[in-house]
This record gives sequence, C-alpha cells and structure tokens, in this order.
Amino acid sequence: MIKLDVLRLLEEKGKTKYWLYKQLGMRDQNINRMGNNQTKSIRYETMKTLCLLLDCTPNALFRITKE
Repeated sequence: MIKLDVLRLLEEKGKTKYWLYKQLGMRDQNINRMGNNQTKSIRYETMKTLCLLLDCTPNALFRITKE
C-alpha cells in the first residue's frame, strides 16, 4: 500500500496541519483526510505544492507499506 507521509514531514519541519491548511487553501477536512491516508488520489499540482512548501521531493511524500 502507498501512503502519503505528510504528517511526518510536517513534524520534521516544525509545521502544523493548520499551517498546511492555510498554505494550500484547502479545507481542514481535506488536510485531515490526507494526513490519515483516507484519500484515494492526489493531484499533481497538490503534490508539487506540498514539495515546495515542505522542501522535499515526491519520493519523500510517499512510503510503501506491506499492508
């Protein structure tokens, strides 16, 4: 299973979900879904913005688990 690892990245950068919500201009409900891996897809534009905000590559946004 591929999981979005955004909460770990936020923690490493000393940022909060609220900060991300404000930066992305998304509803807090959508940020919570992303953080809890309850989304089925993510837009390329959102991935790009996450990478720019968190100073990371797309590889750092995701992790693969054996679930």
